[in-house]
Parts: sequence; structure tokens; C-alpha cells
Amino acid sequence: MIQTNYNPDVLSCLANLSNDEVFTPPSLVNDILDLLPAELWSNPNAKFLDPVSKSGVFLREMAKRLMLGLETQIPDKQERINHIFSKQLFGIAITDLTALLSRRSVYCSKTANGKYSICETFDDEQGNIRYERMKHTWHPSGGSGGKCTYCGASQEVYDREDALETYAYNFIHTDKPEKIFNMKFDVIVGNPPYQLNDGGGTGSSAKPIYNLFIDQAKKLKPRYLSMIIPARWYSGGKGLDEFRSEMLKDKSIRKLVDFADSRDCFPGVDIAGGVCYFLWDRDSKGICEVETKRKEVVIKSSRFLDEFDTFVRDNLAIDIIHKVKQKSTSFLDIVVSSRMPFGLVSSVRPEKKGDLNLITSAGNGKISSDKITSGKDLIDKWKVMLSKASNDHGGQPDKEGKRRIFSRIEVMPPKTVCTESYLVVGNYNSEAEAKNMADFLRTNFCRFLVSTILLTQNITKGKFIFVPNLPMNEKWDDEKLFGKYELTLNEIEFISQLIRPMDLSKNAEVDE
Repeated sequence: MIQTNYNPDVLSCLANLSNDEVFTPPSLVNDILDLLPAELWSNPNAKFLDPVSKSGVFLREMAKRLMLGLETQIPDKQERINHIFSKQLFGIAITDLTALLSRRSVYCSKTANGKYSICETFDDEQGNIRYERMKHTWHPSGGSGGKCTYCGASQEVYDREDALETYAYNFIHTDKPEKIFNMKFDVIVGNPPYQLNDGGGTGSSAKPIYNLFIDQAKKLKPRYLSMIIPARWYSGGKGLDEFRSEMLKDKSIRKLVDFADSRDCFPGVDIAGGVCYFLWDRDSKGICEVETKRKEVVIKSSRFLDEFDTFVRDNLAIDIIHKVKQKSTSFLDIVVSSRMPFGLVSSVRPEKKGDLNLITSAGNGKISSDKITSGKDLIDKWKVMLSKASNDHGGQPDKEGKRRIFSRIEVMPPKTVCTESYLVVGNYNSEAEAKNMADFLRTNFCRFLVSTILLTQNITKGKFIFVPNLPMNEKWDDEKLFGKYELTLNEIEFISQLIRPMDLSKNAEVDE
């Protein structure tokens, strides 16, 4: 009754429909469930929770496994169904609509006690798939700047009338999530909502909330926890610094499966920086098994996640970083400017007159020096201008699996400034030194080191923590850099597989 004996599975089709709430394909759900110990599926007392049920696919696929695993202990099929759905499987839907969809997928009826429900024990419509419309709890300060004390949603955007969805998710809008079902769970698994858009931000600029679901799940102290989430937490994301630190230090994360390109995981869904899922084991601590998947290539390693302050995907990349750090003590993050190198926002436009040259994303012109509020020591120097937005689409590789990383790189003469659309790298007394830096930034070597922690389009000075700060009184190219840091042929080939080369004389890509 709960087997899927037709193709295509309707939940596989549904998984491809939306980039807003990402639905999970059944095949991916089973890959995630495979992380759990097999003996769970033959334990009639094990309890499972999906706190973010959208299509009900996690509950449905767990039901299939329990139906097989409990066959000898509960031979009668109807008795087994009743036991599994009433005693073992629990879900919290994220909207009223997904509650109906989840019950239809799991109970074969949009109401748990309906005529066509395959479970005979429920006496109410919700069964064990609950949904309660919640409201945000606005900070007492109120006003348009008010935020929800639970999820940080903007009151201006999400203080809505009853007819509209509030996106106040039940699981994270309570101090006592254990009271929702009044029980303890052995397994919590799911695919949480990823972000809240506050009226303009998307992608990496929107507020991530998936971390709140993981933190809340840990409060329930399950035996196992597994969720699939964006990988941006590795090195970026608004408000994720504490979450990242805790995740990297958490020795209970025993397995991490990483997809550099989200489309290899969610067909047709482009999530900047890729996605990952993990297994958290409350009672087991130790080294983490890491699998990084790029198309058909899978790289496996066993390592602690907190070697660096950010997480580096590839084990081979870590070897290269080690070689760089052994031979260098200074790194480029100390010479790359912070946001707004000259105090000019991106909306600033050139003036008709001025004593300085101004570069903007909308064109070049003049500006008066009295408009400059920072970086005044750079004005009379040669420097290099670097576009703050990478050439990658959302941090994703191209169809060949390669990344571009940088787009506009230009030498800036003295008396030239730029808006916050750009970063400034270095300051030099000669044009030759600035040109050497521009060429260095165009090397595969430099762009690869940036790529190890650049998971979105947004480039900041913090992305240069592995790039050596070399003297620019000499020229640097890939051959010279590979030799200096004693890279092996395998490491050089690895870089060439990931980074699309640029012509050193201009910003264009090299045709291959």
C-alpha cells in the first residue's frame, strides 16, 4: 500500500518544480537515510521526526524501510502499518498546504482519519503530521526595524494579515520543541527552509535560517540527526559565524557529504555554493568521513573539520594549502581592502568636475577628493582594482565543472578611486609592481586558493587568507608558483580541472 511501483514518482517530479522551497527527490532522501544504522529499521520502539515536512517524502521513505524491517516482528501488514504510523513516524509541516500534501503522501489521504487513510488508529485529521499556524514574536522595540526574537524575520516584511503565509515555522518558534509531541526522538531528519528574504535580499544576501533548525534539533538530544542544507556555512553567510564555529568543532558530526554543484543533488536547482548533508551521532565522537562530489567524481577523506576557521572541501586542496603555509607567513588578506575602499557606495556616479578619476560599474568619470572618506592613503599610489562580484554564477562551476572566480581586474593609477563595487589590492610606488599584482591575481594558482573558500559571488578580503603575500618586484606566473610551492603533477592537474585559465594580458578567458 505504501510502495511506489510506478515511474515517474510524483514526488520526484515535485522536487523539480520550485527554487523557493526546495523539495527533496526520493532518491536523495534514501541516500540520506542510508547514513543511519540499518538496525534502526527493525526497531519497533525507534521514533523518527521530520520537523520540516514539505512533501512527506522523508516520512514515506522511512515507512517503506520500517515495513520491511518489522515484517517478522509484526507479520500482519495492517497491524504493522498502524504501529509504524501511530507509534514511530512524526512530522511537523511548514505550511498548511504541505501538511495536506505530506499526509496524502504518507497516509494516502489528506486527512489522517479519512476514509482512504491506510492507518486505522487516528481519531483526528492531523494524525502525526502536525501543522499549527504560528506568528512571529516581535522584539519589544517594535517599529519597522523590529525583528522576530526566534528567527530574526523583519516585522516590516512578515507582520502579515491572516490570509497570508507568515513563514513562522512551528519547530523554531518555540522555547520547548519537545512539547510539540511530548516525546523524545531517536532520529531527526529533514530538509529545512534555507532562508528568509527581507524584501530584496536573495541568495547569500538573504538571512539564512537553516542553522536555526539544526540548533533546535540538537536541543531535543536525538540519537541521530541528519539534514541537507546549503554549504555556504563553510565560509560565509549572514549571522553564521557562531554556527560555523560550532559545526566545525562538533566531533559528533561523523559523516559529511558535500556537493560542490547543487544541480548534481537537486536537478535543475541552482543553490550558490552547493549543498551538503551530514550525520550527527550524539553518542559517538571522532574524525569525520568527508565525501566531496563533483559530477561523477567522488573524493573521500577522513579528517577533523576544524583545522581551519573555514571548511575546505577537497582533501587535495588542503595539501596544497599546507604547502603554501609552510613557505609563506604573510597572506593577501592583509593588503586587500575592506568593503567601500574609498567610502563610496555603489550608487555614487561620476561628476562633471573633480580632481580625481572615478571608476564605477556604470562608467568612469570624475569626483572631488572631499567626497573620499576612507582610503586616502591609497589615492596617490598605484594599486589594483578587483570586482567584488566573482565571474561565477552564484558561486557555481560552469558546465565543464570549472570556475572563473574573478571578473574585472585593472591597474589603477594614482589619483584614481572606485566605488564599493570593487576591492583594492595593494598599494605601490610603481606601475610595474601593480601590473605584477594584476598578473598574479589572474593566475590559476591564486584564483584556486581563493576558490577553496569562495562559495558565493561575493568576494571579500577574508577570501584571500590562503593566498601568499608575495613581493611584487618580480613577475609571477603559474609555472613559477607551482615550482616555488613544490606542487606535484597531480596537484597541478587538480587545479587545472577546477579553474578556467585567464589571459594574463587581459581579463578574458582562454579558449580551450
